[in-house]
Amino acid sequence: MNTTPSKPTGQGLMWRIYIGAWLVYGIFLSSADQLDILAAGRFDAARWMLTLASLLPSALLLALAWPLTGFLGRRAYRPSTVIGTHIVAGFAFSVVSQTPFWLLFNSAKPISWYVWPLLYHVMTYLLGAGIFHLIRARDAAHRQALAMKEAQNLVIASELSALRNKLNPHFLFNTLHSIIALTQRNPAAAETALFQFSDMLRYVLDTERGGSDRVTLDAELGFVRDYLELEQLRLGERLHVEWDLDEDAGDHPLPALSLQPLVENSIKHAFNPHSRPGILHIRTRRDPATGELTMTVRDTGPGADPAQMAASPGLGLRTVERRLQLDYGGRAALGVRSAPGAGFSVSVTIPAIREESYA
Repeated sequence: MNTTPSKPTGQGLMWRIYIGAWLVYGIFLSSADQLDILAAGRFDAARWMLTLASLLPSALLLALAWPLTGFLGRRAYRPSTVIGTHIVAGFAFSVVSQTPFWLLFNSAKPISWYVWPLLYHVMTYLLGAGIFHLIRARDAAHRQALAMKEAQNLVIASELSALRNKLNPHFLFNTLHSIIALTQRNPAAAETALFQFSDMLRYVLDTERGGSDRVTLDAELGFVRDYLELEQLRLGERLHVEWDLDEDAGDHPLPALSLQPLVENSIKHAFNPHSRPGILHIRTRRDPATGELTMTVRDTGPGADPAQMAASPGLGLRTVERRLQLDYGGRAALGVRSAPGAGFSVSVTIPAIREESYA
């Protein structure tokens, strides 16, 4: 759970700045109004407070420009209509906000004493309204960006779900096909394989029910061991497995069915078509500096050239690679090395990510 203290909302911060700006402006104006008597060493506190209080109508009236900008924005008026509305509102704001000064200093003054402050307050209003429009535009852009990000996340989640739904039947079909082939030669071994398969199926279903396909490396390795034990019943002495595991990497999180398709790929291409024995080497390492996990599956099969790999209709490796792209972007990688007669090697690198719980 995130325990970071919540920050003030955008509007709350805006009004704090608004009030603070008016206070600073009022103190400056009230002090400037007494420069003549301050030079004589006197200070009229009543006049200072009166000048400061006379700015209150202006501050309150200008704040009304905020709901006005919202109204104009929701109605989507043309720019000319918005500008004209604000010019009229600016003159109304200027006249009303200047009234306290005209009542306070009602002695005869030249016309310029009224005109220039009037225009000054119109400009003040237009500046404030313009800032309010910019704030609303920024908030709208921020909301739009969040909506686009949420939509993108939904698309990614949907694609990930589709990939999982594609990979799971692929695994189930291939495994059941192996068990069916086993029933023709060794019914007792096939019965054992079915019990083994039920445990594997429970692993797949648990990750689906959990709402998250994240598991630990130890959990995935347990699933791979069950899978290899099932294949061992079918392949017998043809399959030799070598394990080279990093014991400190067992808690590393990764998507379920990330390692098993790599192993299945080797079983399919290095062992199924051939009667000679082979070696399947599984290696895991976690980089102590970056925390990245690297899983490598290597076999001693016939290998393949780049053209053969590009033309292969296989689903497992392509699905794993796409899931890594969606989950981690460029921080994860899948690499393949092979050549005719040199076996097949697949490495997957997964970045360090801390998760609160795993399936």
